[in-house]
Amino acid sequence: MTNQSYYVATANGALNRPALSGTVRADVCVIGGGISGCSTALHLAERGYKVVLLEAEHIGWGASGRSGGQALVGFACGQEKLDALVGPDDARKLWDISVEALDLLRERVARHSIDCDLHWGAMHVAIKPRQRDELIAEREQAERLGYRKLELLERPEVEALLQTHRYCAGLLDSGSGHLHPLNYTLGLARAASDAGVEIFEHSRVKHLANGDPCIVTTEAGEVRANFVALCCNAYVGGLSSALRARIMPVATYIVATEPLGEQRITELIRENIAVSDTNFVLDYFRRSADHRLLFGGRVSYSGIDAFDTARATRKRMLKVFPQLRDVRVDYAWGGFVDITMNRAPDFGRVAPNVYYLQGFSGHGIALTGIAGKLVAEAISGQAERFDLFAKIPHRNFPGGPLFRTPTLVLAMAWYRMRDWL
Repeated sequence: MTNQSYYVATANGALNRPALSGTVRADVCVIGGGISGCSTALHLAERGYKVVLLEAEHIGWGASGRSGGQALVGFACGQEKLDALVGPDDARKLWDISVEALDLLRERVARHSIDCDLHWGAMHVAIKPRQRDELIAEREQAERLGYRKLELLERPEVEALLQTHRYCAGLLDSGSGHLHPLNYTLGLARAASDAGVEIFEHSRVKHLANGDPCIVTTEAGEVRANFVALCCNAYVGGLSSALRARIMPVATYIVATEPLGEQRITELIRENIAVSDTNFVLDYFRRSADHRLLFGGRVSYSGIDAFDTARATRKRMLKVFPQLRDVRVDYAWGGFVDITMNRAPDFGRVAPNVYYLQGFSGHGIALTGIAGKLVAEAISGQAERFDLFAKIPHRNFPGGPLFRTPTLVLAMAWYRMRDWL
């Protein structure tokens, strides 16, 4: 077994761009080489802007290249929470943008011939009758919003799709899907480069000076830009203490089994869909292109992996598929996703010409792509859709830099207990 991720082992080749050196002038400087940063850069370049993208490590190094790879409709906070936060009219517009995000993902993959194992179909599954009721309410809510791609499955129908007795119901969504997240991110970066974006890797930003122009400084160079887009998410670090206070980096872990062969993986998951349960601390799984089972879950709100990640995640996998006891785990890895207090995305401005995107809260595969489009619209003078997100109220995590993590760990213990009830 290796701590290298399965995605890195099966990547379609790295970009290998140089580090920034000297002074570069640009219309827009994008900071962060994940999906949101690459999408922002691509959409801006297509609008004729001169764009520089700076990545501290390499393209797709963060959550965009490590995640569960599920592209889902809606938001982590749920539609009812959005109704309460911004009102039903704006919440409906936000929902429509989340649907458009999936269409955009499909269009980008097709237009740029991105080889990322994209498949359509995702299912939320219920372990308890209470969770089945939640799935019914979710379907009814989606249908009121005009989204008619959800089908409620009872236990026999779920067991016909999944070789497990763990779930009492499922909500099958034909409009959501899953993909190889690192290859998708690399594909967006290549498309951005082809459109004229200058990409610099291993170029960690040391300082951002707001102004006209903004000055973005790295170890060996600087970018002078009319606009800046902060697309750092969980890795915003010292670039903005205000933004950092509004998100919490949450560690999550994934394993990939040895190849199971087409027959065995198809017996486990009959259709090539992504699956996740509805627990607050959830499990999720899907097939890989080479017939492995990818299985993730078990978040760590302390950011400290105090257990043997591979063994703990494998144990959770065997709760779902006990017939895999003889199967070897070939890859185990983890990374950070950024959550907000209310689990709604956090978009806005830290200065009139400095935009930011963060807080996708585990729903980033599709939303990060559309978020980049919204930033490009806003910089081009069409900010109405971006400002729908900027209206969402957000609070800092309690406890300040020293105590907010222990406070959250205690709070999450309550949600774990609720999962057991």
